[in-house]
Amino acid sequence: MRRHHRREVVVGIVLTAATLFGTPAFAQADLNGGWLGIFHEDQPERIPGPHLGDYLGLPINESARAFAEAWDPSRLTVPEHQCRAHSAPYILRGPLNMRIWEERDPQTQEIVAIHMDISNFQQRRTFWMDGRPHPSPNAEHTWMGFSTGRWEGDTLVVTTTHIKQMWHRRNGVPQSDQVKVTERFVRHGNVLTDITYSEDPVYLTEPLVKTTNMLLNPRPLTPQQLLYPCQSVIEVASQPRGAVPHYQPGTNPFLKEFRELENLPEIATRGGAETMYPEFQDKLKAAKAR
Repeated sequence: MRRHHRREVVVGIVLTAATLFGTPAFAQADLNGGWLGIFHEDQPERIPGPHLGDYLGLPINESARAFAEAWDPSRLTVPEHQCRAHSAPYILRGPLNMRIWEERDPQTQEIVAIHMDISNFQQRRTFWMDGRPHPSPNAEHTWMGFSTGRWEGDTLVVTTTHIKQMWHRRNGVPQSDQVKVTERFVRHGNVLTDITYSEDPVYLTEPLVKTTNMLLNPRPLTPQQLLYPCQSVIEVASQPRGAVPHYQPGTNPFLKEFRELENLPEIATRGGAETMYPEFQDKLKAAKAR
């Protein structure tokens, strides 16, 4: 075999290998399809819901704690709150029947956007994949916010801003409208994991990290997503119009229930960044020994 011919063969093999194995930028996973929630993770928090006064492991500040301790679940009976959707950082942790599909440029077949339809509160998310910037901070805020995405290998990384004020945990721990959420969607077989990294300069002293798993649904029960026709009504006839149920500082009678049930000192249940780390166990043992 001539030398120049051997060189051509070697170059051909290298190019073939590059085509087959590619670079991480082209190793994109297929996230299309229907997905259902799996509730084996954080089940007590998600169904039936967290206890009032349970802020353990949340990096909240004093403002968030004061907001949460004034929280009265009866606020959800107010007509203006009855159809209020979960916001983007929280919505996948509730009842879930979700569908994902791609939007591609008809000429280049490049992915322009990835769409997510969520039956819970009938919300729609769009992850723009075409490199467009996030809008001005003064632009409209919505429940799902404004999202851009990119691939890191076979992981879809999504950054979301412009989210309406809601909650980090549905026992009153607030989430501000300045929150920024970075998500990583990772698929392992029929399981899709959403890792959320929430930065909230108003209510959090450190990022709040959560993971949520979903299971591929190869046989949806219906050909279309379940709808959410919410209509507000007057649930409490004696409640004055315009009233906002709440507790004044120091008057919430339900904050002790969780710590008494779990036999925990108050310093644990009030949360804060230190409660997220192993070193807090020493402080917890010292408090219980008193």
